[in-house]
Amino acid sequence: QTPCFRREKASAGRDTRGIKRVHQFNKVEMYQFVEPETSNDDLEKLVDDAEDVCRQLGFTYRVLALSTGDMGFASSKTYDIEVWAAGCQEWLEVSSCSNCTDFQARRSNIRYRAEGGGRPRIPHTLNGSGLALPRVIIAIMENNQQPDGSIIIPDVLRPYTGFDVIPAKAS
Repeated sequence: QTPCFRREKASAGRDTRGIKRVHQFNKVEMYQFVEPETSNDDLEKLVDDAEDVCRQLGFTYRVLALSTGDMGFASSKTYDIEVWAAGCQEWLEVSSCSNCTDFQARRSNIRYRAEGGGRPRIPHTLNGSGLALPRVIIAIMENNQQPDGSIIIPDVLRPYTGFDVIPAKAS
């Protein structure tokens, strides 16, 4: 897990309460150095890895290709993965996966030499968030809450939680 911080601090309003948009949160970061010739295919695999977690958790999700105006300045291509949160009736971004081509490697002076030898080459870098944990928790709770207030634990998490249901709080 990596602690992450948002630049903007929320000031007021409905969208600033709770864990949906916190100043500090944890996420698992995925980072790869890849061959320049395969970086676009490798980005698709990275996105599929993040999608696989969404599928296993039973989320309704979508993948959006960002326009250049919405991407970070280092990225050549970026996808956002958003999950549907039934309770707040909105899509929550849980992952962003980018191909930064050789931008980050050049700035960091990173080189590699192919197995057969030859001249040093500059790798392409891919990065993505494995899934932002607060928003994943929101989606699990909102999408699995039962009419009585209990929450069904997704099958894939049961070996880790040791239980199937979070019971409703007695009133």
